[in-house]
Amino acid sequence: MRKDIVTRTLDAPAELLDKTIETGGAISHQLNGDKTLQKTKDYWHTLGPGLTAGAADDDPSGIATYSQTGAQYGFRLLWLALFVYPLAAVIQEMCGRIGMVTGRGLAGNIRLAFSHRILYTCTILLFSANAINIGADLGAMAQGVQLLLPRASFILLVTIFTVITLGLQIFTPYERYAKYLKWLAMVLFAYVLSALFAHLDWGNVLQHAVIPNLSFDKGQLLLICAILGTTISPYLFFWQTSQEVEEQIVHGNTTIRMRQQAKSKPEIHGMRIDVWSGMLLSELIMFFIIAACGALLFPHGITNIESSAQAAEALRPFAGNAAYFLFAVGIIGTGMLGIPVLAGSSSYAITESLKKQEGLSKKLRQAHTFYGVIIISMLVGLAMNFFGINPIKALIASAVVNGIVAPIIMVFIMLISSNRKIMGEWTNKPLSNVIGWGTTGLMAIAGIAAIASLL
Repeated sequence: MRKDIVTRTLDAPAELLDKTIETGGAISHQLNGDKTLQKTKDYWHTLGPGLTAGAADDDPSGIATYSQTGAQYGFRLLWLALFVYPLAAVIQEMCGRIGMVTGRGLAGNIRLAFSHRILYTCTILLFSANAINIGADLGAMAQGVQLLLPRASFILLVTIFTVITLGLQIFTPYERYAKYLKWLAMVLFAYVLSALFAHLDWGNVLQHAVIPNLSFDKGQLLLICAILGTTISPYLFFWQTSQEVEEQIVHGNTTIRMRQQAKSKPEIHGMRIDVWSGMLLSELIMFFIIAACGALLFPHGITNIESSAQAAEALRPFAGNAAYFLFAVGIIGTGMLGIPVLAGSSSYAITESLKKQEGLSKKLRQAHTFYGVIIISMLVGLAMNFFGINPIKALIASAVVNGIVAPIIMVFIMLISSNRKIMGEWTNKPLSNVIGWGTTGLMAIAGIAAIASLL
């Protein structure tokens, strides 16, 4: 029987054999395509709090900082994107791991292990810095709309954005809101596209991306400190930790004991992929913004950029309307992403410090203090725009506050994530400790330098 089948197969016409091989190849190609699609879907589902935190890192205030860097120094500081990436990712991964292992937010862990007075001081400073940042971002979003609709009222726009972002935070169920933030992160690719319109000299760009170029002048050092403070920010620490807790609550682990027992190696691995992907996106966008402004503004002597909207206007004559439009849309989108993270991180920090009910997964009636802090943060930011407070001076003040707070919080992060009594088997590896403590020291130096430069 088997011999007969083989004989008939060998006697088959060549056309039939060719068709069989072609069909088999098509099936194989389709299977490979299906596997790739499934891997892509699995990767997308792995992304969550880490992606949101990384994307929120590129808020309108950050965009202004990166634009100024490119406009003032061209490509000379592009290397910072590659340099800062592992530093920021390691710290964010520690925060995510603390949230997953302990079942508590960062402020809750600090309250249990350290002085309450230090925690309260840090949370007040964090709230102040975030409120200032929210105000600057609201103003930047309004200016972004005015780039597209010049006759639109600035005050009306900042009010509308305040109401919209507040409504989404308070009344949208957490699971849906988290998906909204996740998809909103994709708006950052507008800056990649805008950079492509700059017709970059890629050989020159890549050379500056890997070779540090420092002149140690006051302006350059201040910008480096600003970039470090913008990328490795206290609000991201609190947001990342608390969002990992929120994710566990969504999956039914509603008590601290349940959350502490829920962790596993695949979950920790997934969190790490999420965090490193989010911070990669953050640094990628920083890279392209600096590159675009360095290619177009720096050669033409346009070196003083004070806002993201001004950067878009400055780019228009050289990169055209498409880049101008993409930059404007990016400002609005990143503001919608960054403001909830700023307000939410303040609220997590304060309510955990006070042992109050907290979390976006809870309704307004269940967590009055939590949502109250969010509302106050937004209203303070809104008021800044009504009273005409200079956004650049406000952001400098915010940077100084962050320069003080960040190293202190990072010391707590390092001590908690290295403590076997708290973290069990999930303590820091030796390399993470080296990078973490090195980054903490660097942030302390940057904070001191930023403050000294303003005296």
